[in-house]
Amino acid sequence: MKKRYSIPLILIGLMIILNITARLSRPFADFYVTRIFPYISDCISFISGLLPFSLGEMLTVAAVALILLGIPLFLLLLIFAKGKRRKIAAFTGTFALWIICYITVTETMNCFIMYQCTPFSEKYFPNSHEHTDEEITDLYGKLIKECNELAKEVPHDENGCFELTCDFRSEARTAMKKVGEKYPQLRGYYPKAKPIHFSYFMSQSNLTGIYLPYTIEANYNDDMVRANLPSTVCHELAHLKGFIQEDEANFISFAAASGSDNVEFRYSAYLDALEYVHNAVWENHVESALPLSDEISDEVLCDWFRFMPENYWEENADKEVISTEAVSEVSTAAIDTNIKMNGRDDGIRAYSMVVDLLLDYYYP
Repeated sequence: MKKRYSIPLILIGLMIILNITARLSRPFADFYVTRIFPYISDCISFISGLLPFSLGEMLTVAAVALILLGIPLFLLLLIFAKGKRRKIAAFTGTFALWIICYITVTETMNCFIMYQCTPFSEKYFPNSHEHTDEEITDLYGKLIKECNELAKEVPHDENGCFELTCDFRSEARTAMKKVGEKYPQLRGYYPKAKPIHFSYFMSQSNLTGIYLPYTIEANYNDDMVRANLPSTVCHELAHLKGFIQEDEANFISFAAASGSDNVEFRYSAYLDALEYVHNAVWENHVESALPLSDEISDEVLCDWFRFMPENYWEENADKEVISTEAVSEVSTAAIDTNIKMNGRDDGIRAYSMVVDLLLDYYYP
């Protein structure tokens, strides 16, 4: 076998072995994430962080362009360059194989292995138990109270909605370093999160942020309402420290933002947590908690469960190349499938499982 094929195939084979080893041995996954991945993450995120734009997004755009333009070009060359067909096929095959190798290596080393680690609750809440309706009712009340009080302290725009005024990218790094004092795996270097240029596509996908393992970058949707930004950026930065499970990243985001010295971050944290707990209360028909919904202040009601600004979809209708419904369905299915393939049967519901971690945190 020629060297140009053997090296990428060997690397792909090695990644398959690492994936299987991680699935069969949790200690191996834990060792990798705590002892090896921090060096990889700090190094690559520092280099990619030197760029003012999202390198991962640019690579994704390049990949799409390569598929749309490269395949027709390849076919045309095969048709018209009769004397060079073998060389063209060999070059194209080698190039495609190295791309597959790069994706396999970065997904395995910077994402897949982390799914097999010891759950956050087992590491930090060893005495967690089955929580009662009384506890979730009490938590619901506490979050409502915190949100009501913080809503009076944060800035508001002319419509009475929350207005973000702080340097949230720098504050997020500070908040994450601070929470790292409590949860050691979160210690270390943090790059600044980056906005996605094609944020409208993220909006269509119902995404507030995204972690790109190809370049170890934390990215956020720059079009969404600003109340979501602090908690979203902290969530994505948590992935850079090996916490790949979505409920765990959600909890870390809450712990970091709620512990921030900045009131805008604290408000974002409690607002995000309140939405998840509110959904859990109503989905599970926790009778003792339902009446508490009436205590939510008008200021909070103006901010919660808001994804995009008013009239966003109407004002950006000209950007819609593929229908929002189609993009949303494909995105949801892709996320759900990815999580399930990595051993989490909850699929996309994993995001909302943060309620269990919040209950473990408040009622250990």
